[in-house]
Amino acid sequence: MNNKVLGTALSIALTVGTLINASAQKVYKEGYASYDTELRGNPATVNSYFTPDSSASVITFGAGNVKILSDAKRDYFAIILNIPVAGLKKAGIASAAEIEQAFAGLPSFTFTPTAETKVISGFNCKKVIAKEAKSGKSYDLWITNDISVPQSAIAPYYAAAGGFPIQYTSFQQGQEINITIKSVTEGKAPAGTYAIGSDFEKVSLEDLNSGQ
Repeated sequence: MNNKVLGTALSIALTVGTLINASAQKVYKEGYASYDTELRGNPATVNSYFTPDSSASVITFGAGNVKILSDAKRDYFAIILNIPVAGLKKAGIASAAEIEQAFAGLPSFTFTPTAETKVISGFNCKKVIAKEAKSGKSYDLWITNDISVPQSAIAPYYAAAGGFPIQYTSFQQGQEINITIKSVTEGKAPAGTYAIGSDFEKVSLEDLNSGQ
């Protein structure tokens, strides 16, 4: 796996979520958000599971998958590769310095609500203009207050948007990717979702990145 794959996985892990308005209608304590994306140019499906304490984004492509684990405090981060065709079952655990570096590279936004509304994937959404501090570029962000989720399911750079992002821009190693959440489902994750299996080799994230 190369830097592009790991960078994509990191971005996905940091993408799903936003702080939900206290007046939201339905409260999800556990569940997952689903959307489609691509990995190395190939179509992939993402299920981003959450609890009040943890999150686990599972990216499935063909027979393989990549799982990204983190906690609500954002002080733990791991990427787990399960690629049968390559005989690869390896987990890279990030150091504190790597986590700090990842957060330093995230965009910083100011948000301006608008009066525009529309229904996306069954959610009542309103448009917010997100302006990035460094570039000055603006992005359309569609958020909903139909639901409430734990902060562990929240992207740091959209935390102050005022609702859960349903249609938005994701940032992956300098690339911008448009995301539309297809559904948010309530319920417990499959057993083992928030853990690293005993049959996986544990290495540093740096070693995983270098292919060791």
